[in-house]
Amino acid sequence: MKSISLMSALASIASLSAATPTPTEREQPHKRADLPAVTVSGNAFWKGKERFYIRGIDYQPGGSSGMTDPLADLDMCKRDVAEFKKLGVNTIRVYMVDNSKKHDDCMKLLADAGIYVVIDANTPLYSLNRYDPHQSYNDKYLQSVFATIDAFAKYDNTLAFFSGNEVINDVVNSTLAAKYVKATTRDMRQYIGNRGYRKIPVGYSAADVSQNRMQLASYMNCGTDDERSDFFAFNDYSWCSSNFVDSGWDQKVKMFTGYGIPIFLSEYGCITHTRDFAEIGALMSDKMTSVYSGGLMYEYAVEENGYGIAKLGPGSKVEEKPEFANFAKAMSKYPVPTGDGGFTSTTKAAACPTKDSNWLVDSTKLPAIPDGAKKFMKDGAGTGPGLNGEGSQQAQGTSTGDAEPGSGSPTNTASPSSSGESQKKSGSTRGIGSVDKAPFVVTGLVMFFTLTGTLLL
Repeated sequence: MKSISLMSALASIASLSAATPTPTEREQPHKRADLPAVTVSGNAFWKGKERFYIRGIDYQPGGSSGMTDPLADLDMCKRDVAEFKKLGVNTIRVYMVDNSKKHDDCMKLLADAGIYVVIDANTPLYSLNRYDPHQSYNDKYLQSVFATIDAFAKYDNTLAFFSGNEVINDVVNSTLAAKYVKATTRDMRQYIGNRGYRKIPVGYSAADVSQNRMQLASYMNCGTDDERSDFFAFNDYSWCSSNFVDSGWDQKVKMFTGYGIPIFLSEYGCITHTRDFAEIGALMSDKMTSVYSGGLMYEYAVEENGYGIAKLGPGSKVEEKPEFANFAKAMSKYPVPTGDGGFTSTTKAAACPTKDSNWLVDSTKLPAIPDGAKKFMKDGAGTGPGLNGEGSQQAQGTSTGDAEPGSGSPTNTASPSSSGESQKKSGSTRGIGSVDKAPFVVTGLVMFFTLTGTLLL
C-alpha cells in the first residue's frame, strides 16, 4: 500500500509538471548557424564574441523618391547581392521598405552572403515632419513604424533600425523635432521588448551639422535607460581625398571619446575628387576603432546626385563604374581589425544639453506615446500600410502630454523570440527570462516522498 500511495503521489506530481503552461510561440527567425544576430555591449557591436564592424553600403535603387522596396523584388535582390559579394560588404542600409510585403527570399539571399541589413523604419508617407513634429507624431505613424519592426524582427541578419534620418538639420527650428525623434526611438525599443523580439538595436541617423552635432548626440544618449538610444549614427562627407587630420576626423574622434554607446557613419563618401575610399583605412585603424564601429558608403546605385558606383538595369544588367572597383579594392586593402579595437566595456548616459541659440529644446521631458498607439504594445501593429497608404503626417491621434521618465521601459518579461543572447543595456541590469519551476518542484517532492517512504518502511 505504501508503494501504491507513493506511486500515486509521483503520478500527481508528474501531471503538475505536464500542466505547466507554455508561452505562445511566435514565428521563428530564419537562422543560419554561421550568421549570428549582432548585439550591443559597451560602445561596440558584437557578433558572438567577436567585435563587429559595419563595412557596408547604402542601398536605395530608384533614389529617395522612387518608392521602391528592393528587398521585396527577388530579381532585383539576386542581381544586387551578387554585386555586394564582389564588393566584400557585410552590411547594407535600406532606406525604404514595404511593410505589407514578404521579404523572406531576399533576406535569406543576403544572409547566405553574410550580409546584415539596417532598416529605416520611416517612408516618405509615414514619417515625422521636422517643422510640424507634434502633428506628425501620431498613432497612425507609429502603427506603420511598428509594422516595419514586425516585418523584419524575425530575421537574424536584421542588424538595426533607424528611427529617423536627418530630421534635424541646419535650420535651428528643426531642433524642436528632436524630442519627437527620441520619443519614436523610445517607442520602437519598447515595442521590440513588449512583443518578445530579440533586442534589435534602435538609433538615429543624423546630418553632420557642426552647430548642433554634439547637442544632438548627447540628447540621444541622455536621460533614463528607456529614453536612450542603442547607438548613434551620422552622415559625414568631410573626407574629400584628404587625410585623418585635414578631414577633421581626428577632432570628431576626440569629441566622441567616452560618449557611451556605439557610433558609426550611416553615410560617407565625398565626391569632390576621385574617390579612392582611403577613409576606410582610418575607420579600420586604432585611430578610430575605440570610438567608431565602421560605416556605410553612400551609395550603391547611380542616381542624378552622382554618388552611385553601379548603374542598374535594364533587367539583370549592372554597369560597374570605376568607383566600384576602387571601393572593392579599398575594402580588401583595409580588412577588419583583430582584437576588440580598444572598445569601452562599460557605458554611461550623457548629460542632456541645455537650450541655446543653436539648440531650442528646453526640457528633458519627452512626448507621451499617443493613446491610440498603446494597444499595439500588447496586440501588435497588424498589417502595415505599405508604400501606397494614405500617409500619416496630418492624421489625428497625437500625443496629449509628457511622459514620465522610465515609462517607456518594456513591460513584457517573455524570453526573446529570436536568436541572440540578451545583452546588458549600457549602465542597466536586465534579469534572465522566466524559469519553469516545475522540475524543481518535482525534484523536491520526490526527495520528500522518498524520505517519508524510507522512514515508514
